[in-house]
Amino acid sequence: MRPTEILMQEHRVIEQVLDCLELIAEKSSDKGVLDVESAEQAIDFFRNFADRCHHGKEEDCLFPLLESKGFSREQGPTGVMLEEHEAGRNHVRGMVEAISAVVVGNQQAQETFVSHAVAYVQLLRQHIQKEDHCLFQMADQTLSAEDQKQLLESFAHVEHDDLGPGTHERYLDIATDLVNRYGVRCGSDKIPASSHCCGQH
Repeated sequence: MRPTEILMQEHRVIEQVLDCLELIAEKSSDKGVLDVESAEQAIDFFRNFADRCHHGKEEDCLFPLLESKGFSREQGPTGVMLEEHEAGRNHVRGMVEAISAVVVGNQQAQETFVSHAVAYVQLLRQHIQKEDHCLFQMADQTLSAEDQKQLLESFAHVEHDDLGPGTHERYLDIATDLVNRYGVRCGSDKIPASSHCCGQH
């Protein structure tokens, strides 16, 4: 399996939790009540699976390798992706702050949560499309078989050293719990409950 295929598999899981976040925001807007537990679970997932694990592999492994092959950070796609990663982090921080305000009784903070949630969902969906249909195809055309092998090894290193044993499975469980709670479709994109995001056991 190519490194880009692994990243695309992770995208499918992230998309399912984005669907859940969208439903959490819609419910908050329609009923005036924020499902704090689910919102916090989703944020935990995005911070650790989507950002530390998935974006960590891109920022620490894939992007530097592509830049070493001639991709320009200033004028190329990796720079755009990094900017979007940071924009996503800003929205996550906004959601965290809004949830904290809701918990202590500030009901108006629900609107802030919804605003950040909607913007985050839109940003990541577009971001994923750019990577799946543009950047990753460019990477596959650029990287040699040896590059691909080294990238897989570096992915495993990120997962083992950054997340630690069992952590990845815990976040897949969180994703599954949210998907089941909110009735998000799975179909052929069912969450791989027993696999590592680096594709190795």
